[in-house]
Amino acid sequence: MNDHVIVVGLGFGDEGKGATVDALCADGSVSAVVRFNGGAQAAHNVVVDGRHHTFSQFGSGTLAGVPTWLSRHVLVEPIALATESRELEALGVADPLSLMSIDAQALLTTPFHVAANRARENARGKDRHGSCGKGIGETVWYGLLEGATRGVVVEGQEVIGEPGSAPAVGDCLDPTTLRRKLDALARFYEPLIGDVISVDELVMLYRSFADAVRITTDDFGRLADTGRLVFEGAQGVLLDETYGFHPHTTWSTTTPRNAKALLGGRKARVIGVTRTYQTRHGAGPLPTEDQAVLDRFPEAHNGTGEFQGAWRAGHLDANLLRYSVDCCGGIDGLAVTHLDARGLRVATGEGLDDLPDPVAYLEELLDVDVLVTGAGPARADYVVRDNPRHDRVDVGVGGRDRAPV
Repeated sequence: MNDHVIVVGLGFGDEGKGATVDALCADGSVSAVVRFNGGAQAAHNVVVDGRHHTFSQFGSGTLAGVPTWLSRHVLVEPIALATESRELEALGVADPLSLMSIDAQALLTTPFHVAANRARENARGKDRHGSCGKGIGETVWYGLLEGATRGVVVEGQEVIGEPGSAPAVGDCLDPTTLRRKLDALARFYEPLIGDVISVDELVMLYRSFADAVRITTDDFGRLADTGRLVFEGAQGVLLDETYGFHPHTTWSTTTPRNAKALLGGRKARVIGVTRTYQTRHGAGPLPTEDQAVLDRFPEAHNGTGEFQGAWRAGHLDANLLRYSVDCCGGIDGLAVTHLDARGLRVATGEGLDDLPDPVAYLEELLDVDVLVTGAGPARADYVVRDNPRHDRVDVGVGGRDRAPV
């Protein structure tokens, strides 16, 4: 598999995108992992040789030594990035920030955005949207406000002050511009969160951040033309800002669209990732939810979040899978994770059917090859399949015990 690869989640997130990206990077053929949506709310778990890390802003190829490129479509939270760098260093990654390049146009998520996001979510009470409380939607929303006036409603939220230009990563190289934009941000959000965040401290922190990472205005095409890239999506298609089920969605494009725009017509394979059962973190629809599934498949790395809410699970949903693939404009292959789960069932729209062989079922359902399989949490549990239709020894026979996955 030597093409550029775009990895997208076909569910509500938590499908196994991080472990899939790590598996694709493990053979040394990948020159960079490119993030193309979302921000610090990502939580992609990778386990390698007993080391575990939940990737948020660093690409999930980092433990394989692969650099990360945060594109202009990513929301960057420098304080959380510094914390994640220290965590990776403790795992043996030398100077993690030296592996990080960031597009100067990427918007900054600041403590102002985080505090406002949490204040709004708390105010919703029982009608919570399931926000991660990381300031993602608030960052995007403020970026839409330039020229808006106090009192108008933008994307369902009232403009509470006089907005300025949204701060971006490139502003961290220019203290004067950075301070001006942060001052405007502080004034704008003071009616909602009070005067509790020091602009002076943020300017110092963000200047140190700019010294530690590579902030680039380079043409992305050169990166794409000089090596093989893996594009790592965040969240899942069923949370997409356009195609998800509002209001329980993310302020982000979770389909391959941003990645394809960055590639500018260059070829890439789209790999959709799914578990063998359905999961969701926090509020919102989960049509096949079943407490018995949750009880049978305990999570080592997911639990109840303060803002996001409870971890939930249900049966695989064939109709939602087809819908996600359609939203992507089709996919070129699948990554199927949690193949170690047993006693599975699938909702077909007409009832629940047993699912003894998820790989065979999904290949037939979606008419694509399964290119990556995962039968546990660690890299050693994952297989990248170069020629999957011919790899299988059980074609025409059936039965997972005969399949080398």
